[in-house]
Amino acid sequence: MEILRYVAFSSDPAGGNPAGVVLDATELDDATMQVMAAEVGYSETAFVVPGADGVMGIRYFSPLAEVPFCGHATIATAVAHAHRHGVGSLVLHTKAGEVRVTTSLAEDGSLVASLVSVAPRSVAVSASDLSELLEALRWSADDLDPALPVRAAYAGAWHPVVGAASRERLADLDYDMPVLSDLMRRKDWVTVALVWRERPTVFHVRNPFPPGGVVEDPATGAAAAALGGYLRELELVETPTTLTIHQGADMGRPSTITVSVPRETGSGIRVSGTAVQI
Repeated sequence: MEILRYVAFSSDPAGGNPAGVVLDATELDDATMQVMAAEVGYSETAFVVPGADGVMGIRYFSPLAEVPFCGHATIATAVAHAHRHGVGSLVLHTKAGEVRVTTSLAEDGSLVASLVSVAPRSVAVSASDLSELLEALRWSADDLDPALPVRAAYAGAWHPVVGAASRERLADLDYDMPVLSDLMRRKDWVTVALVWRERPTVFHVRNPFPPGGVVEDPATGAAAAALGGYLRELELVETPTTLTIHQGADMGRPSTITVSVPRETGSGIRVSGTAVQI
C-alpha cells in the first residue's frame, strides 16, 4: 500500500491544497484510515476501494474525523489514477452520493480533472446561529456583504456561505477556533466559506476547517461546488456561467478553482482544476 501526495487546484507543488491519496485501501478499516490521515496531516486523505470499469468507492478523512465529500482530494485522486491508468472517466461512490469525474490532458501537457457534484441545495441560517457564527469569527454585521445572504450551502457537504463586505475583511482572519469548531460540529458544517465578490463571476474565498483540526483550507472544491449551487438557487448569477475562485493566497498557497454552473435547477455543479504530485 502506498500513500501518494498531491496538490490540487495548482500546477505548482508550493500552491494549492495538499491531499493524501491511497489508490487501494481495500484492506483498511476505519480506525486505520483515521490514524493514517492524522499521520499524513493534510486537510484530507482519500482512500479508494477500486472496482470494475472505473467504478470505485472512496472515503475522505481529515486529521480528526471523516467527512462525507472532499473536492480537492477527489481532484487529486482522479489525477493520481490517471497517472497510473491513463485519462478517462470514473464513477466515485462517496458517502454523499455518486460523483462522476473525468480527466484530460491540457495543451501544456498537464492533467486536468473535473468532478460533477451531487445535487446542491441551501437552507437559511437562523438568527441565533448567525450571531454565534459572527461572534466566533470576530466579525460584526457591518462586515457582511448584504448582496450575499448568509445561508448554509450543500453539494456533498455543508458550508455556511458568508459574504465579506471588503477584501480587507476577508484578509483579516482571526477566529476563535474552539468556539467555531463546537458550533460547526453541532450544525454539521464542514468548513465555513468566507467569500468576497470581486466581479460577477470572480470570487476570493477562505475556508476555516476547525472540525478537521485545520485552521484554514487553501482550496476547497466541495465548498466551491456548494457556492455555485447557492448562487444559482438565489439567482445571484446568470446561468449557465463559469466562476473563477481564488483561494489560498492569504496563506501563501495560491489556488484557482473553476466552477461551471449549469442552468438546470438541481443539476450538479462541475468543479475543475489541475493537480500535481508532491
